[in-house]
Amino acid sequence: MTAAPGLEEGRTHWRRSLAVALPALLAAGSLAAAMTGGALAVDLRIQDRPVDFTTSSLYGTQYGAAVVDQTVVRPDGTTGSLRVLRMGFADGVINGLCLSQRQQIAGVTYTLLLTLGDTDPGTWEIRTKNTVLDLRDATGELDMDGIVDLNVNGADVKTVKDATGAYLPNPLDSPQHRFGIQARYAKFDAITGTAQDMQIPGLLTTPRLSVAVKPGTVACPKPAAPTGTPGTPGAP
Repeated sequence: MTAAPGLEEGRTHWRRSLAVALPALLAAGSLAAAMTGGALAVDLRIQDRPVDFTTSSLYGTQYGAAVVDQTVVRPDGTTGSLRVLRMGFADGVINGLCLSQRQQIAGVTYTLLLTLGDTDPGTWEIRTKNTVLDLRDATGELDMDGIVDLNVNGADVKTVKDATGAYLPNPLDSPQHRFGIQARYAKFDAITGTAQDMQIPGLLTTPRLSVAVKPGTVACPKPAAPTGTPGTPGAP
């Protein structure tokens, strides 16, 4: 890098780094302040641009999925529509999670990395409620159990209940007569994918959270295959 006239190269470098890192550090501080007894209680929403993710394993109850149209913003600022598979869980446990999102600042690419959970492939240490994920693509293994229905009406899929114990109607906001999946349980192993949108409006708990800003395009590490079996989603 060539320093601007009158500026030391190192000083220019650090000014750029701090300018980019500051929002992430503030976010990390806010998240850390919300942690109580090892539980991160937040309304997690990742929107507006795609996020790459990896996880050793995700296991959830009352799994539903439907094909929906997601509104996206193109690089030129115009809006368009993208067809995605929207998945939902009532309760879930996750075995390590890494999120990677690219940001453009002054024409320079940076990557925001969020890492949740521990590094033990035998624990499902992250717990979530009412998870909704708009999946663009993914590779890994999927196992569904219990009563599994394929090609159900997406608008009839059920995932979460209201305060009275009744299932909320059309929780994935699917149009009528779209392809849908309904299963009592679903388990995903060694997943690498891209989500257009991720929402966990219920409680998310994790024993560890780290936030980092890296120059360039940085991918999450390849997930390790899980060992053992997950605990019961929704249990304290």
